[in-house]
Amino acid sequence: MGKLGVFQSEQKKRQFLNRLQGELVKRGIVDVLRNGIKVYPVDLIMFYLTPTENNEKAREMFQKNIFSVTRQLRYSQDAGKLALDLCLFINGLPVITFELKNQLTKQNVDDAVQQYKDDCDSREMLFQFKRCMVHLAVDDARIKFCTRLAGKDSWFLPFDRGYNDGAGNPPNPNGLMTDYLWKDILTKEKLTLIIENYAQVVIEVDEDSKKKKEKQIFPRYHQLDVVTKLLSDVRKNGVGRKYLIQHSAGSGKSNSIAWLAHQLIGLEQDGRPMLDAVIVVTDRRILDKQIRDTIKQFMQVSNTVAWAEHSGDLTKAITDGKRIIVTTIEKFPY
Repeated sequence: MGKLGVFQSEQKKRQFLNRLQGELVKRGIVDVLRNGIKVYPVDLIMFYLTPTENNEKAREMFQKNIFSVTRQLRYSQDAGKLALDLCLFINGLPVITFELKNQLTKQNVDDAVQQYKDDCDSREMLFQFKRCMVHLAVDDARIKFCTRLAGKDSWFLPFDRGYNDGAGNPPNPNGLMTDYLWKDILTKEKLTLIIENYAQVVIEVDEDSKKKKEKQIFPRYHQLDVVTKLLSDVRKNGVGRKYLIQHSAGSGKSNSIAWLAHQLIGLEQDGRPMLDAVIVVTDRRILDKQIRDTIKQFMQVSNTVAWAEHSGDLTKAITDGKRIIVTTIEKFPY
């Protein structure tokens, strides 16, 4: 900041804030936190990411990140009384908003959702698309989230752990049913992991009109849970075990597969990769394309991903040392 002279003159400060504002509008909060911003003559790191094992310097820098929470955040200059229950910031940038309800006041998560739809105008800077990673509606029993506020059209998904093979959360003998949110998800380490490996803005192309549409992705609880459990088992027991993951339709399996593949190739032991390659085999061509596109968008380095359309491509991708290879089952006729 010294090189930019931000603290020396009001004009320099304004220039810097305008630049930051422009990058947030264009790229979104997640990309700005991950990759920083370039402001001549410097590259600014906006967030120190998870330190690799035995890297003391990176650990020190990670500890310097400032995670903060503001209660009753007034977000509108026009309507002074409008305030959010909570907003979570990382290094001064808003990342997650919260509307909280509890059943003592005869209100629940659906009232929180309604409040977002009615009160949180998506033209307000805080609620503009990509400015925050996610918006959470929380009560003492349920959690729902939305990544794009659009008034009445805001689409909220559950962020529950599931109970008895169904929706909702299990009873919690030690407190509120939703305390996993702050005890697990909102810890510095888990939140950083979500920013680094899960949250993302992806581009969807309509097959008919070829129109492109941006979509912000945030993991649902079961997706985060399954990927975390698989990764920790591989770390503990090494490669070569078998797993069965059962899921329902619409549970977001393409994203779960992409997140898993992307993080599996990053696993290291004693400074060396634990896996040479990850091969994703699907049984349907449409799923094949969907997973391939999803993985490519989640990968920061797209040349690590190969699509094996013919069996020859499969051999070539393996011998070329591609880290993630997507293919369909009919490439393995024998």
